[in-house]
Amino acid sequence: MTFSLEIRKKFFHLDIFRRMRTIQILLPILFIPCFCLAQKTDKEVRGDKLFENFFYTKAIDVYQETTGLTTDGARNLGDAYRATSKYKEAEKQYKIVVASSDYVPEDLFTYAELLKMNGNHEEGEEWMEKFHELNKEDGRGIRYHNDREAYKALKVDDGQFVIRNLIINSEQEDFGAVFYQNKVVFASSREGVKGVRRRWNGNQLPFLDIYIADRMANGELRDLALLGKNISGKFHEGPASFDSTGNFMIFTSDDYKSRSEDGTVKLQLMESKKENGRWSKPIRLAFNSHEYSCGHGSLTIDGSVMYFSSDMPGGFGGADLYRVTRDTKGVWGKPVNLGPEINTEGNEMFPFVLSQKGLLFFASNGHVGLGGLDVFAVKMKDDTTFSKVKNLGVPVNSEKDDFALSTDSFGKVGYFSSNREGGKGDDDIYAFDMTRPLVFGVTIVGFSLDKVGNVLAGTEVSLYDEEGNLVETTTTDEDGAYSFSVDRGKNWEIVGEKDDYFTDRKVVSTDVSNDEVETTLNLEKDPGLSLLALITDSKSDSLLTDVSIVLTDNFTGKSESFKTDTSGSIFKPLIGKKIQERGSYNLEISKEGYFTKTLTYNVLFDQEGVYEIHKELDVSLDREVKDLSELVKLNPINFDLGKHNIRPDAALELDKIVTILNKYPNMIVELGAHTDCRGSKRSNQALSSRRAVSSAKYIQSKITTPERISGKGYGESQLLNDCACEGRVRSSCDEDRHAVNRRTEFKVISTGDDKVKVVD
Repeated sequence: MTFSLEIRKKFFHLDIFRRMRTIQILLPILFIPCFCLAQKTDKEVRGDKLFENFFYTKAIDVYQETTGLTTDGARNLGDAYRATSKYKEAEKQYKIVVASSDYVPEDLFTYAELLKMNGNHEEGEEWMEKFHELNKEDGRGIRYHNDREAYKALKVDDGQFVIRNLIINSEQEDFGAVFYQNKVVFASSREGVKGVRRRWNGNQLPFLDIYIADRMANGELRDLALLGKNISGKFHEGPASFDSTGNFMIFTSDDYKSRSEDGTVKLQLMESKKENGRWSKPIRLAFNSHEYSCGHGSLTIDGSVMYFSSDMPGGFGGADLYRVTRDTKGVWGKPVNLGPEINTEGNEMFPFVLSQKGLLFFASNGHVGLGGLDVFAVKMKDDTTFSKVKNLGVPVNSEKDDFALSTDSFGKVGYFSSNREGGKGDDDIYAFDMTRPLVFGVTIVGFSLDKVGNVLAGTEVSLYDEEGNLVETTTTDEDGAYSFSVDRGKNWEIVGEKDDYFTDRKVVSTDVSNDEVETTLNLEKDPGLSLLALITDSKSDSLLTDVSIVLTDNFTGKSESFKTDTSGSIFKPLIGKKIQERGSYNLEISKEGYFTKTLTYNVLFDQEGVYEIHKELDVSLDREVKDLSELVKLNPINFDLGKHNIRPDAALELDKIVTILNKYPNMIVELGAHTDCRGSKRSNQALSSRRAVSSAKYIQSKITTPERISGKGYGESQLLNDCACEGRVRSSCDEDRHAVNRRTEFKVISTGDDKVKVVD
């Protein structure tokens, strides 16, 4: 990620830009199919050396005299223009760069930024979209793509800030003002204060020093002086930060001890204590390095925590924001990156922490802004959790660089710095009054509780937008609390989930005037309801394995298939079922060699535990038979002589068949009536038919789907023995043998399941 020229200037004469830009330029070469390696002229090489040593004005002169600049030379010329605040010329030069065959994605981003800085936002967004298309993973492009035309709202002054340029500003650089007791401390490269003033190649201005000035009631500064002799060195010092006592200071300084391996000077964070009215000799913080820069420290009110900017390895972009703590012995710990919600592939710098209000301000060119560096703010929920990043908009931000915002302890008045048009120098300090507190959208806060009000820590709480898209997920803390920072004027869905509990959902509207909306999630304990069924053989009561069961929830229509195990059982946990809810389930039970059975189980879940279906319904299976008399003991079905009406004793036997047919609602049966040989064949046929029909009608009246049983008379056509009476043969059989032929059979035609075959 490129450390832009204006940031390079703010971060003094660092080589961060050069190092990061080199990485950006070299890596894409690997995948650009047409990379034209034009030969550099001696004059361009001379311009490169001037540029690399920060002689930007001289480099511009040499580049302008050079014909046939390579893309690298054209890029350096554009950067030199940008470093000297000649943004129009820089834009023209980068237009040439992005039209070349060997541009890199970062060139598109820089060109888009220059267009915005010159007020051409529409075209700038078009080029930002091209950058996004070429580099889909870059968060800067994603942010602009998702928030197109955001500049229109940012350019509307809503009256929250009233700003004014300070009279004390010089023609040089003045920035980084912070409150110090009843005074203000800031960094400046102004002339006329020091006797001997060395100048930095980058802008030919004197090196920075730290100044202190009295603060007037209207925010103006006067009677400035150097902060202290021990603080002012030969090169850059500033800006600074103080704890509430005013006796402990952190400030940024050039690395006086050593250069990096490539010969450049990095920035260091230094600390100093005020003893007997004088600032002590500065001490270099242990986590500084000669190979990367650390600067722009901002202390919390007690001085135990510091936020700062650094390009140390392992970050997200050019310069990232970090947090570091100091123990009671004054030893600084290991810096912690503030993460991708704050840091981008661009640069985040100049943090200011207002710990009394839980606010963090910073400057960035990676978040969506008006151009260059913009000032942003976040609400700090804790050390690692922040609200949505808020761009402060105009008048604090402009199309140029705006940075280094600080406030008093109440957050009502303060200062920021800018190189916007209309100022007095390179960077100017602006005072501001804040007419009302910052609002970071709306915060949805709440707790996750069980039904009796106990807090539920560890609940996963998800936030969904109006389109049902997952926006954010968090986990409740030990107090069961959660919070989300969201946009105002929308509807949001909050979903709470926890193991062994039922999910709860709440819709929350942020179309409110206040800044906080409360909602409580109430998660009901899952009672662990379940169904159990033991399948047995109806005759032997032995458990049946490998029984197929299709269980259908009649309320939802969803079906699930099971097979009984060696215990002859199935077990079904009822996910989502609650106490006092009802259930209705259809069970289709089948096994090869057995009649298929269909049952309906209706239940009220009035207590926790396992509901045993086999104790409420007969789920045993009957083996397949060719006649129902094999399933149930039937006594002879008797009729009065020559009659076919159903006698009470016959009804008792037929009711046994009714029971079976109601047990198997898909079973189809033929009722066959038979006589002995006595009487004429015709009369026997007619009588058996009447009795068969009469018996079938009796059963039909007591079963579902009456057509499942039909009656047929066979007369004496199917004798079971040799007791025939017709023709020359006269039966000599006794009554018992004739009784064998007088019978009613109930032949099973079908079970209603093609997979189950009836025994023939």
